[in-house]
Amino acid sequence: MSFMTTRNSPSNSTKYLKQCYKYAVNHTIAVFLLPIAISIIIQALRLGPEELLKLWRSLHFDPAHVLSISFLVILVANIYYMSRPRKVYLIDYACYLPPACYRTPYSTTLEHAKLVLKNEKVIDFQMRILERSGLGEETCLPPAVHYIPPNPTLDDGYAEAQTTIFATMDSLLKKTGLRPKDIDILVVNCSIFCPTPSLSAMIVNKYKLRSNIKSFNLGGMGCSASLISIDLARDLLQANPNSNAVVVSLEVITPNLYMGNERSMLVPNCLFRMGGAAILLSNRSQERKRAKYSLLHVVRTHKGADDRAFNCVRQVQDPEGIVGVSLSKDLMAVAGDALKTNITTIGPLVLPPSEQLLFALSFIGRKFINPKWKAYVPDFKEAFEHFCIHAGGRAVIDEMQKSLNLTAEQVEASRMTLHRFGNTSSSCLWYELSYIESKGRMKEGDRVWQIGVGSGFKCNSAVWKCMKTIKTPIDDAWATCIHRYPVHIPDVLNL
Repeated sequence: MSFMTTRNSPSNSTKYLKQCYKYAVNHTIAVFLLPIAISIIIQALRLGPEELLKLWRSLHFDPAHVLSISFLVILVANIYYMSRPRKVYLIDYACYLPPACYRTPYSTTLEHAKLVLKNEKVIDFQMRILERSGLGEETCLPPAVHYIPPNPTLDDGYAEAQTTIFATMDSLLKKTGLRPKDIDILVVNCSIFCPTPSLSAMIVNKYKLRSNIKSFNLGGMGCSASLISIDLARDLLQANPNSNAVVVSLEVITPNLYMGNERSMLVPNCLFRMGGAAILLSNRSQERKRAKYSLLHVVRTHKGADDRAFNCVRQVQDPEGIVGVSLSKDLMAVAGDALKTNITTIGPLVLPPSEQLLFALSFIGRKFINPKWKAYVPDFKEAFEHFCIHAGGRAVIDEMQKSLNLTAEQVEASRMTLHRFGNTSSSCLWYELSYIESKGRMKEGDRVWQIGVGSGFKCNSAVWKCMKTIKTPIDDAWATCIHRYPVHIPDVLNL
């Protein structure tokens, strides 16, 4: 019989010690107060009811003192109630499902590369990227990209934006029963495509939103822009009671298609795909009953603004004068630094005391005793039931999984989103959340950690708490294909 299965085995002993440590630290107050409470109860039982009644009668309460204390308690309670942050609820959200005619399988991508680029080395490079990308055969690109040769224009960019935004907005309004006139705040984020008039103005005009609506259009924020928009909407909801806010997150592919031969600028063509999301937030107390989530925290961090950070993702011209987005080889290293900064910031807000204590001891030990000691990585599985990691590419997900010590199931939503929809930039996180819901895994009280990485040096987090057990949606982007997932994704496809 193996020693690993015996009750007194070292592994089981360590497991029990860890459980005892976690319980003792996480319930410190209870551990200290329980003996005191037991002592008081035992003493009261020894005295008996007559002695306790005499003790109560011996206490003299002055009515003036009672009224003063009552007034003070009521005043403090009112001050606390008026000054505390307003609850922000996520009522519902909608993700864009492109039509099947926009589908871009590997064969289509490679055929276009051969007909348009006509450079065997470049075509071979794109093929190797696709083989390792983690994307499936059903990802979609906008119509203008499908032409041979592609000739994307500003009008095509507008057409793509309208298609994505109006479809998601219509779906959100249908899901929630929200009337356009009830929208008080509108926040739109799209990093690279920032036309004039803005995308937010386009939505205001299309849906005839109120003339006094607070409308914001964010550009140049990278793939983590959705959580920046959520943070902005939260701040606006704190300042505007009894309000509804709609956040629209998307990226427009059409005007940013690169048709040159620079390798670093060809990578986005292989990863970025069409997608978008619309989210309804509210601070109205009456919305609590139907809300899906409540917002607990938003943490925004970025790596130091040095040249290496700024050059990770940028729009440049190649030697032939063709404009495109360039991805630097320093991207993962800078993103790792940004993630560490974000972990250090969000850890004290969400981790149980047992993990915070170990992290603090590790930090003190490395700071004052031995800098070579390995840093303790908190077990965030103690704080969250679900993880939504930006599906920027297989390397991003692998690095996040390794850094946070997550299981394959905990990063399943990210990998499957990348496979089915590709890198949809800032809206990835909402496809991942929808995947978890579609699998029937979201239960009341569960906490979700969304992690968005943008432009390499930005890492933003949002923490949500599930308000009710969510039934499997029948009208979301995963409805027609969730039965096929999860799927096995090989390390390298043979194209």
